Amino acid sequence: MEVSPEAKPPVVKLMDYGKFKYEQQKKAAEARKKQKVIEIKEIKMRPTIDDHDYDTKMKAARRFFEEGDKVKVTLRFRGREMAHQHLGMELLTRIQKDVEPIAKIEQYPKIEGRQMMMVLAPR
Repeated sequence: MEVSPEAKPPVVKLMDYGKFKYEQQKKAAEARKKQKVIEIKEIKMRPTIDDHDYDTKMKAARRFFEEGDKVKVTLRFRGREMAHQHLGMELLTRIQKDVEPIAKIEQYPKIEGRQMMMVLAPR
């Protein structure tokens, strides 16, 4: 195996190829073990959520951000709530302001059928 091919004369080292392949495999496995897989956690709410329930959900969201995970906030509209989508937008804006110091918006609020969703990522 060549250690430094640019040197005059080139520096070469004799080694067992099987051992070399084994060490490379070990290094790759160690690198895979240390990498963090980012998960997307989901928090489901309704547009008419009460303050205490909201605080509980936000506490969970903060915990997810501290663990390094992304959070998908989903608002579910039922029945005539679809006529008041502005309430859902206000709630998502409130969430955004509350987590501003620890998270940023990755996907802005959008409506898909009967639900409105937004994805937040830790800073």
